[in-house]
Amino acid sequence: MTIHKEGYKTILVAFIIAFAIIATCYFTIDNSIIRNSFYGVAAVLFIVIVNFFRSPERICKQINNAVITPADGEVVVIEEVDEPEYFKSKCKQVSIFMSPFNVHVNWFPVSGEVLYSKHHSGRFMGAYLPKSSTENERTSVVIKTDDGKEILVRQVAGAMARRIVCYAEEGMKAEQGAQMGFIKFGSRLDLYLPLDADIKVKIGDKVTGTQTTVAFI
Repeated sequence: MTIHKEGYKTILVAFIIAFAIIATCYFTIDNSIIRNSFYGVAAVLFIVIVNFFRSPERICKQINNAVITPADGEVVVIEEVDEPEYFKSKCKQVSIFMSPFNVHVNWFPVSGEVLYSKHHSGRFMGAYLPKSSTENERTSVVIKTDDGKEILVRQVAGAMARRIVCYAEEGMKAEQGAQMGFIKFGSRLDLYLPLDADIKVKIGDKVTGTQTTVAFI
């Protein structure tokens, strides 16, 4: 299993804490049942954190006019909305909720030029709430495809997330399926697509980043 680079520091800290717990219990607790319980808790927490930062190697089959899923998770929103930050007009929104057990790497859903990339400070309410898209800590990225279509991808922090990492910079060339960023712990990804986008997923679908086609534009 490959570990994402964004997890190196966190995993090191988790290892030090787990080791300290185990060492303290070994020298201070005589009851073997209690001591082994602490060992188990420390080990499980460490494994959960390591698992969170896994970074699977995936091959993206690039398809013309396709918008691929930028994250693992569950589709929780499909609706027409007014996008107030960049388009300032109606779009089709598709939102994917990532639980703490999902892979949290984010990928570029299309190839093209990055026209806009902006980070916004904000709240840390549950990422499943509608207001999280506009009030939570978030980063918005707009990509213009080679045929002139523009889409917006928004990384949204959740109640547990405390850091959004985004590699997209204005003017750079985005490649469909390449890593766009990472969100630490529970969060969601919002896609804002043209109104004529042909959506290929439905609410409740479990989707896989780089592998599931969200829409054709």
